[in-house]
Amino acid sequence: MNIAVFCASSDLASESFKSQAKELGYWIARNGHTLVYGGATGGLMDAVAQAVREESGYIVGVISQKIVDKGRKSTIVDEMLCVETLSERKELLKDYSDICVVLPGGFGTFDELFDTISSSVLEYNELQTILVNIDGYYDGILTQISRMMQERLGFARTKNLCVCNSMEECINVLKQKE
Repeated sequence: MNIAVFCASSDLASESFKSQAKELGYWIARNGHTLVYGGATGGLMDAVAQAVREESGYIVGVISQKIVDKGRKSTIVDEMLCVETLSERKELLKDYSDICVVLPGGFGTFDELFDTISSSVLEYNELQTILVNIDGYYDGILTQISRMMQERLGFARTKNLCVCNSMEECINVLKQKE
C-alpha cells in the first residue's frame, strides 16, 4: 500500500508530534508499505521518512522546484518526483497513494487535507483520509467540519474522512485497509 503522509516540515514541531510521526514511519516500513510524502527536510517530514529509512522501507518524495531551490530536498528517498507548482505536487501525491494520513502541520498540510477531502467528496478519487488529531491539534478544524455538517452547507460530506486521536488508532485503521 502506498501511504501519503501530509505533515509539518518545521523543525519547531514538538517532540510528541515527532515521536508519533516516527511510529507511523516504522509501521509503514515494517509492514512492507511505501511512504509517499513531500520530499522535504525538517520536522515531521524528516521524522517519518527517517523512520522508514531506518527500517529499509521504500520512500517516494514529491517536491516542488521552489523547495529544491531552497536547499530543502531530502537525500534519503528512493524515488524523487520534482514539479513546478503545489497544485501539481498535490495531484501527484494523490495519484501515487492508496490512502492519506494527515499529521499536525501548517497551511500546506491544511491545503493538502482539504484538497484531498474535496477531491473525494466530488468523486475525483476515493482516497480515504485519516486525520490524526494528536494532542487535540485539529480540534478547531473538527469543530468547523461539524458545524458545516449541521448546517448542511455545500458538500460537507466526509464519508472518506476518518478521525483518529492517537497513532495507535491510525495504525489500526491502516491495518484494516491492508
